[in-house]
Amino acid sequence: MEAKSAQSTKIKSMDQIDRERFAPASTPLEGEAIVVELSQGDRKHSGRAEKLSLDGAWELAMEGTEAERLHRAWADAIAAEVPGSVHTALLDAGVIPDPYVGQNDKIAKSYSFKTWWLRKTFEWNEAGERARLSFGGVCDSCAVWLNGKHLGGHKGMFGGPDFDVGDLLRTGVNELVVRLDPAPYLERTTEMNDFFNGMNVGWLTTAVFNNVYGWHYIDLPALGIWRSVTVRRIPDIEVANPFIGTLDASRGRMRLKIDLKSEKLPIQGKLSVTIAPDNFAGETYNFAYAVSEYDTETALLFEFDIPAPRLWWPNGLGEHPLYRLDVSFSPASGSGIEAGTSSSVFGIRTIEMRPTAEGPREDWYNWVFVVNGKPLFVKGANWCTLDALMRFERERYDRFLTLAEESHIQLLRAWGSGMPETDDFYELADRKGIMVIQEWPTAWDSDRVQPYDILEETAVRNTLRLRNHPSLVMWGGGNESADPTGPVIDMFGRLSWELDGTRPFHRGEAWGGSRHNYEVYWGKKPLDRNLSLAWPFIGEFGLASMPNMETVMRYLPENERDFWPAPEDGTLIHRTPVFNLKWCMDKLLFYSSAFTGNESIEAFVTGTQLAQATGVRHTLELARSRWPESTGIAFYKLNDNNPAASWSTVDWHGIPKLAYYFIKDAYEPLHAAVLFETFSPGGDGLSVPVYLFDDAGALRDAAWEVTIRAFNNQLAEIARSVYKESNASEAVQRVGTFELSGEQTDTCPLLIVTELRTPGSPAKRSFSWLNFEQDNGCLFKLPEARLTWRVDGDRVEIVNASEVPAVAVRLAFGDDEEKFSPAEQYFWLDGGEKKSVWIGDAAFQGATAWNTR
Repeated sequence: MEAKSAQSTKIKSMDQIDRERFAPASTPLEGEAIVVELSQGDRKHSGRAEKLSLDGAWELAMEGTEAERLHRAWADAIAAEVPGSVHTALLDAGVIPDPYVGQNDKIAKSYSFKTWWLRKTFEWNEAGERARLSFGGVCDSCAVWLNGKHLGGHKGMFGGPDFDVGDLLRTGVNELVVRLDPAPYLERTTEMNDFFNGMNVGWLTTAVFNNVYGWHYIDLPALGIWRSVTVRRIPDIEVANPFIGTLDASRGRMRLKIDLKSEKLPIQGKLSVTIAPDNFAGETYNFAYAVSEYDTETALLFEFDIPAPRLWWPNGLGEHPLYRLDVSFSPASGSGIEAGTSSSVFGIRTIEMRPTAEGPREDWYNWVFVVNGKPLFVKGANWCTLDALMRFERERYDRFLTLAEESHIQLLRAWGSGMPETDDFYELADRKGIMVIQEWPTAWDSDRVQPYDILEETAVRNTLRLRNHPSLVMWGGGNESADPTGPVIDMFGRLSWELDGTRPFHRGEAWGGSRHNYEVYWGKKPLDRNLSLAWPFIGEFGLASMPNMETVMRYLPENERDFWPAPEDGTLIHRTPVFNLKWCMDKLLFYSSAFTGNESIEAFVTGTQLAQATGVRHTLELARSRWPESTGIAFYKLNDNNPAASWSTVDWHGIPKLAYYFIKDAYEPLHAAVLFETFSPGGDGLSVPVYLFDDAGALRDAAWEVTIRAFNNQLAEIARSVYKESNASEAVQRVGTFELSGEQTDTCPLLIVTELRTPGSPAKRSFSWLNFEQDNGCLFKLPEARLTWRVDGDRVEIVNASEVPAVAVRLAFGDDEEKFSPAEQYFWLDGGEKKSVWIGDAAFQGATAWNTR
C-alpha cells in the first residue's frame, strides 16, 4: 500500500501539467503579506466619488451618417431603454411584432444588420474635474462621441469601452452619441465545422453570446447597450479591484489585495477597511493602515483572521453567509481631496479539486470537488443565456435561480456558448448557495479564429469583476472544443492564475475526464442507454422536449393551432431546437412515440416531456450512486433564451416542465432510489439495487425506513419490500435489492413507488414507470381516480376520493405558473390519501392526474 502511494505521488494530474504550461508570473494572494489585527466596530468611509447613471430613456434611430446624427438630425428617433436591446426598443415602439410569436423572429432578424444610433443628454456640474465614462457592455461593435468629439470605438460585448472625459464634459447639458455597427455576418466556409452548414458564423469574429446565431433555438443576433452606462469623478487616488480570498476557512484566515493608483499624486495617506455581515446578524470589524509609498501605483497584500467565521456552503450542505467589504483611501496631501472607495460582497469558503480514488492521471483533471475541506458529489445543470433580446432583469434571474435552488441544484455551468454572467446572476447565486462554472465565450474550437485581443480583454475585465463571488468555483476555457490547447486557451489559463489563483481552471468541457453524451436524442438511441451512462464527471446530456401547452399556445399563431400533424413550414417546427428543423422534429416524434400515439399536439407535448423526464432523472440517480467514482453530473439544461422546444426543464416564461419535478426528486439531499438496467423488463423479472442518499448526514443518528412498492396496470399492489436501519453512516449506501418475478413484471405499465420515512419528517416519495413502450399510451389507461380539494388560506388539501392511487397529481395555477411553483407536482397519492400543499397567494385552479378524466 505504501509503495503504491509513493508511486502515485510521481504522477501529475492534468491540473499540475496545465499550470506548468501556463507559466503564470504569480497569483495575486501569494507572497509576503502585512499581518493585521481586526478591531471590532465600523469605520467611516467618507468622500465617495460622484457617480451619475445614464441608464433610462435614450433616443434610437436607424441608419444615417455621422454628420447627420452629430448635428441633431433625430426626427426619426424612437424611445429606447438602456440597458436594453435594439429589438426590444423596436418591439416596444410597435415597429416589429413580437419575435417570440410565430415566425416573427425572421422579421426582427433583418434589423440586426442595420446601423443604429443612440443619443442621451445629461447634466454635469463639475466641469474640469477628472471623470470617466464607462460602458458596462455594448453588443457588439460601437463608436462613441461626447459633445461632438469622437472618443473611440470598441468591439466585444462583455465590458467596455471606458474613456477619461474630464476635459470634454461641460457644466450643464452634455450630449452622448453611440453608433452601433451591424451584427457581424460571416458565411460558413468549407474550412469550418460542418456543424454550422448554411449558418451565419459572424460570432467567430468577436466575443458575444453565440446562441442567437441560428444554431440554437433562434436566429436573431443581438444588438444594444445592454449594461449600465455611467459617468463618475475619478478620485485623486483610486482603489482598484480589491480581491479577498480564504486561506483557512475554519479559522477565518483571509488575504486581501488592494491596488492603489494615482495619476499625479504620490500615494500617501490612510487606507480604511471594514468587514461587516451582509445577510446575517453579527459583528463588524475594521482596520486602518498608513501608506507612505511615493510611487503612483502600488499593491498592498494583507492577512488577517475574521473572528467566529461563518462559512459559505453550497445549496443543501449549510448556510450561505456573506460579508461586505468596504475599502477607502484618504490621501494625506491636503484637505478636501476626494477619497477613493470600493465595495463588494464575499464569502468565507475554499474550493479545491482532488483526484478520484484511483489517483491523479496526466490525461484527467482532478475531479473531486472539495468545499471547505469537505469532498462532495456535485448535483448540477447547464445554464443558458436568459433572453435572446438581452432582457436581463433581476426578477427573471431570481425566478430561475430560485427554481434551481428549490430543485437542489448545487452547480450551474455557464457554458461557453453563453456569456460571462451578470452581477445580478452572481449576487443571487451567492445568496442561494449555487456554485458556478464560468466559461469564456468560445465553442467548438472557435478560439482558433476569434480575435485574441477581444477574448483577452473579456477575460481580464470579467475575472476582476467576478473573482470575489463565493459561488464562482471554476473558470472554463469554453464549450466542446475538440482540442482546447491553443494560445487563447493558454492565455485564459494563465490569467486564471495571475488574476485569481483561488479556484481551478479547465481548458474546456468536455475535457480531461469529463464527458458529454447525446447518444440518446441526437443518436436516436433507446432511452435505456442513459441507464448505463457513467463517467467521473458528466458535463452534458439530456433530451429536448416541448414546453407546456400553455406556452406552446402563446407562440403558435391562432391560424396554426388546429393543424396536426404540424405543417413543415409552420411555427411548431420552426421553434424546434436547432440545425435542421425537420430533423429535430423527427427526434421529438421518435421519443414522444414511446409514451403516446402522437395523435394530437397535446399528446405530442406530453410525450416529449415524459421522454425527457424518463431519460434524465435515472441517470442522475445512477451518478449519485457511483460516488466517489462519479464526482458530479450536470444535465443539459435548466433554462431557455426564448420560448421554444429545447433541452430546458424550465421554459422561457419560468414554467417548469414535467422533468423539473422528477429531477428535483432525484437531487433531493435525502433520497431513496431504485436503479434500473432497462425500462422494458417485460416478463423477464427484475432484480435491482436500492440506494439511500444522504448528502448532509441527516441520518447519522436517526432511524429510517425505505419502502418499495410495485403496481400493475390495474393499480393493484403486487409487491412490497421494506429496508430498515438505525442510522446511515455514508453519504451513499446500497440498502438492498428489490426483486420481482417474471409474472409480476409482465404488465404494462409497471409502476414502482419509492418511499423514505424518518422520525418527525414527512415521507419522501417518488415513483417510476416501466414497460411503457409495450403500449405507448398505457400511462393514461390506468383505472380512474377521483380528486377533490379544499383551499384553506395559503394551503390546499388534495384528497384522492377513490380506492386506486392517483398517479402524477398536478396542481394548476393558470397565469401564476410563471411566478409560482408548488413544492411538489406530479406526485403519487394512494387511494383515500390526502395531502396538504402550500400555495401562498397563487390562484389555485384545480388538480388532475394521469388517471383522472
